[in-house]
Order: sequence, then C-alpha cells, then structure tokens
Amino acid sequence: MNLINIGTYPPKQCGIATFSTDFRNSQLLNGNTVQIISVSDEKHQYAYGDEVVFNIRQNFRQDYLSAAEFINSRPENIDLVIIQHEYGIYGGKDGEYIIDLVKPLNVPYVLITHTVLPRPSEKQKQILNVLGVGSAGIICMTARSAELLNNLYGAPAEVIEIIPHGVTEFTPRPADLLKAKYGFSGKNIISTFGLLGPGKGLETAIRAMKYVIKDHPDVCYLILGQTHPMLIKKEGEKYRSMLEALVSELKLDSHVQFVNKFLTDEQLGEYLYMTDIYLSPYPNKDQAVSGTLAFAIGCARAIVSTSYSYAAEMLAGGRGLLSEPQNPEQIARLINQILTDHHLKAQLQAETKILGQNWSWPNIGMKYSGVFHTLTDKTTEEGSIIKYAGL
Repeated sequence: MNLINIGTYPPKQCGIATFSTDFRNSQLLNGNTVQIISVSDEKHQYAYGDEVVFNIRQNFRQDYLSAAEFINSRPENIDLVIIQHEYGIYGGKDGEYIIDLVKPLNVPYVLITHTVLPRPSEKQKQILNVLGVGSAGIICMTARSAELLNNLYGAPAEVIEIIPHGVTEFTPRPADLLKAKYGFSGKNIISTFGLLGPGKGLETAIRAMKYVIKDHPDVCYLILGQTHPMLIKKEGEKYRSMLEALVSELKLDSHVQFVNKFLTDEQLGEYLYMTDIYLSPYPNKDQAVSGTLAFAIGCARAIVSTSYSYAAEMLAGGRGLLSEPQNPEQIARLINQILTDHHLKAQLQAETKILGQNWSWPNIGMKYSGVFHTLTDKTTEEGSIIKYAGL
C-alpha cells in the first residue's frame, strides 16, 4: 500500500513527531510505502529527509488547502491518508485548519487520535466530530477513548479500532551492570522521561522525593530529557531553572539528577532497564495517552503513576500503583511500598511484562497494516468516499 502520513515529524521534537517516525518504520517493515506531509512551526525551518514530500506551515491556512490539492493530484499513487490528530499541532483555533485539508480530499483517510477529551469545548468537539464523519476509519489507543468517540463525538462503533501505543524494541540489560556503567551502583533508581514543560507534574515528583529519602536514602530520581523546544523558544530554560531551584530548596541535590540531553533509543532503553520504579506524575486526569508510560510498560518496569485516564486503564488490575494527582506524600508512600517489598516489585514487573510484550512497533505496525488493508478493500467495494453533507 502507498500511504501518506500527516503530522509533525523529526527533526521537530515532540511526541507526535516521534510517533510518526516509529509508525512509518513499522509500515515499511510490512511492505507499505509511507510518504510524509510534515507540519512545521510558522517561523522555524527543519531539514527534513527525502520522505517528506510536502510541508505545511502550522499557521498558514492556505498550506492546508495546497496539501489537499497535492494529494488529489496523485490519486493513483496514494491508497490512504493517515492523519495524526492532536489539537495543538495544527493551525487555527484548536487546530481547526486540518478540516480545510480533509474536506476536499478525493482519497480516503484514517484518523489516529492521540487526545480524546471527555470534556471538550464546543469547538474541540466539533472538530473531532467533523474529522470522524469524513474518515474511512478511526483508530484510538484505549477502550476509554473508543467509548468517548462513540458516545460523545458521535463516531459509529463499527468504524473505531483500538490499537495500543507502540513502543521501541529495546534490548533488555541487567540493571546492576547498567547502574555500574552510569555510576549508580548501590542506588535505587526512580526515573521519568520526556520533553520537560509545565503540565508534566515534575514539581510534584520532586516534592515526593523529600518523603521517599526519609525511608530510602539510597534513592536517586532521574529526570530524563530536554526542555520542550517550543518552550525554550518562548522563555528559554526558565522552567528547568525553577525545577533545579526547587531541588536545591528541598536539599535534594544528591538525590535528583537532570539528564538534559536528547537520548538515543539505546540510551533510553538503558536508563529504563536500570530503573527500579518508573514515575509518571501527570496532573491532568484527562490525559488520554502517554507514550512515555507505554515505553515503561514495554520495558516491564514497576510503575507508580498519578491516576490520569491512560494510566488508570493501562495499570488497572494490579499492573501498577496509582496516586491522586499533585499529592507528593501519597506518591512517596507508594514508591516506598515498592522499595520495601521486593515481592511487590517483581509482581508489578511481571504484570507490565505481560501487557507490554505485544506492544513492540513491529507487532503494532502489523495491526495498523491489517486495518488499512481492510479499510481500503471496503472503500473499493463501496466505490465512494464519505463526504461532508451539510458541513
């Protein structure tokens, strides 16, 4: 099959860009070709690879219409358009410009939803509804998102597919060897990774360490990753400096370390496999998906998380320990519980291993490819593409 993927794409750094890369690679393994229509920042130029055949400047509305014209001019070369949907990556209010692209399409498209809000604004609800009405199919990553798409956004259940978030195939390594390599021998490692920025709950996580070290002074909390590039453009390293000041204020300098760099897949895998407890402290209970939590599950880590939507579903049934958001004392109690009870830690690791062992991108890519073939066969049989009557 010949696919076009629309979304952010490296070298831009964001979760959707990483997902788009992993998604494309997984489809190449399944014999599909994937070209990219990238979405760039208005004032930033990226050196894209040859797979990027068209670039949309985020806030230039005409670019969305031009992208549709580009796709429609090559119908014999495109079987399906894949739209990575996240409200913040497209232009206009709540990313409404993406509708300008899909309305005139003469090629069927599939919507991959990364954020399905349970309490959307009227505009957010309208955008996802319109995108869903015109799609050949909708893919989401959790049962909760599928329920919301059907009951709140009006998507027919028969067009919705659930495919879990894919994870990189990391090579398992013994934790003690990795700790020796990175200078953490004898330490209990807690980690959180991802692009830094407000809304990640890192302030709460740092405050929790103050209570953790009272019972476990051998703990080191690693905050892995660079500050979000868009945040740096806006305010520099103000946010990271605030976190560093908080660490000093709480006298945690010997217990909290920032690894302020881009991590290769190999490095990230090593940090995860030497992690005793992965901490996911997001404060927003409506967070529908977390790629970082998916990676931790894929590496079979013991996990403490706040009870946001994705974590509550993925860690249900004893696969992880859940805290209320912005409650450092409760987070600390759960961490200490795992550090004290080695049987509990092993049990949690075994449970996440069962869940995550089928989430590698090659396996997830096969599921996507199967759905795409089914949808294109169905579209061919019906001989038409759904249009936007009355919209």
